Amino acid sequence: MNRPVVTPLVMMAAPIVFFTAFFLAPLAVVLLASLTSPETHGVSLANYVRVLADQYHWGVILVTFRIACLSTLACLLLGYPLAWYLVRVVRWGPWRRICVILLVVPMLTSNIVRSFGWMVLLGRWSCHRRRTGQSERIIGILIGMVYVLLPFVVLAVGNALAQVDPAVEQASADLGASPAETFRYVTLPLTLPGVVAGAIMVFTLAVSAYVTLALLSGGRVTVLSMLIFQQYSATFDFHYGGALSIVLLVFTLVMVALAGRVGEIRGGAR
Repeated sequence: MNRPVVTPLVMMAAPIVFFTAFFLAPLAVVLLASLTSPETHGVSLANYVRVLADQYHWGVILVTFRIACLSTLACLLLGYPLAWYLVRVVRWGPWRRICVILLVVPMLTSNIVRSFGWMVLLGRWSCHRRRTGQSERIIGILIGMVYVLLPFVVLAVGNALAQVDPAVEQASADLGASPAETFRYVTLPLTLPGVVAGAIMVFTLAVSAYVTLALLSGGRVTVLSMLIFQQYSATFDFHYGGALSIVLLVFTLVMVALAGRVGEIRGGAR
């Protein structure tokens, strides 16, 4: 008896429907809302002009991407050595599994709970104190962001390091390369895809983060996610909020595309 052949299209039907209903359709609604105006009742770019022609919004955009870039850089600087320790230094399997569990378990806790915990632990860097300066606010935010996002870099880079054959590094050492040269010319280029993947994950999560920034900043540092939340939950200006959302999405996609392009160029160069 011939069994019915399930075509790839039939297998992909459910994921396509889910993706369309819960991602493309809401995105289309936001895009259409951003292109309409309650005054003209037609297609209008007034909402985008309101966002992009205002110096205040450009300041918020710069703060948003500065925090995201600093969080990404800090996660890379801390995550790569930690991933190296887990893959190259730890030899006892049970201890490695314990370290991974300790790294992942905090992700099972709500960001709200963890952010409130950091508000207590940060002490003088807490943004809810009246005398907290701008630099201390940024430091407090970065500490909370790195704590939340660091596991993504460690897991991505650790997976890339695990795929690098130690014999390649040993061959580099046998040819006279120092440990620093081996890392620069052999290990780092081979693990660059993992570094880029971890950086992209951390950046996209940091640039759209709301809870951690809102709690640790005490409302004194404004980012795009906060403005978007205000428009949808407080003022109910869906047109202006939609324009802010699309602007954030476009800027983020441009940054991610540039990061991916840099990774391709460095990968081709090696």
